[in-house]
Amino acid sequence: MQGDAPKRTDAAALSGAHLRYFDFVMAAFVTILLLSNVIGAGKVATITLPVIGPWPFGAGILFFPVSYVLGDILTEVYGYARARRCIWAGFAALLFMAFMSAVVVALPPADSWKGQAAYDAVFGQVPRIVFASIVAFWAGEFVNSYVLARMKIWTSGRMLWTRTIGSTVFGQAVDSLIFYPLAFLGAVTWTGTLVVKVLFTQWALKVAWEVLLTPVTYAVVGFLKRREGIDVYDTATDFTPFRAKV
Repeated sequence: MQGDAPKRTDAAALSGAHLRYFDFVMAAFVTILLLSNVIGAGKVATITLPVIGPWPFGAGILFFPVSYVLGDILTEVYGYARARRCIWAGFAALLFMAFMSAVVVALPPADSWKGQAAYDAVFGQVPRIVFASIVAFWAGEFVNSYVLARMKIWTSGRMLWTRTIGSTVFGQAVDSLIFYPLAFLGAVTWTGTLVVKVLFTQWALKVAWEVLLTPVTYAVVGFLKRREGIDVYDTATDFTPFRAKV
């Protein structure tokens, strides 16, 4: 079954529409966001570059950019308003993760359990990282979604790669400029030079990831548009982030 051919649709006309895959994309978006913040955000890895030598980068770079790809897909297929709902869902999930981490770390361990030091080392820094991530994620994702939605109108829906990459350049720049100073500046083992190096490295690698994943983005966007039978344009959308209504 190929589904209906996608037709140009104004975002406002989708109110109350049955969308078969939106919930799945939203769940994947929130899942990757949480896991990349818990598992990948706090570790600095190193790669050896020709001529330059060892160069540090945040391990979360391997997976976190996928959330931006999914953000692009959400905006491109379902429109800015539904992407906005997903961003707020991710925001709430990050807040709960920070709260849960703080409570679990603070609970007194049983005498027979020897893992408290490891928990402190891994999850003890999560509140600061998540606070920085919440602010950076919120600002970066909204910039990403807004730029993509506006560029779709400017390009009349052509050249998808220009808006997925272009929106990532701006969105990831805002994300990185906010996240790394807030999360790590002044922390033990994090010098100002290291923060700047990791910041620019992460931004460049995130944009590179977006470029490399462009064929995947095209395939997923094409599949979803065909199966949902829509091609949403935000021609009359209220772009404020502070609005829950679709």
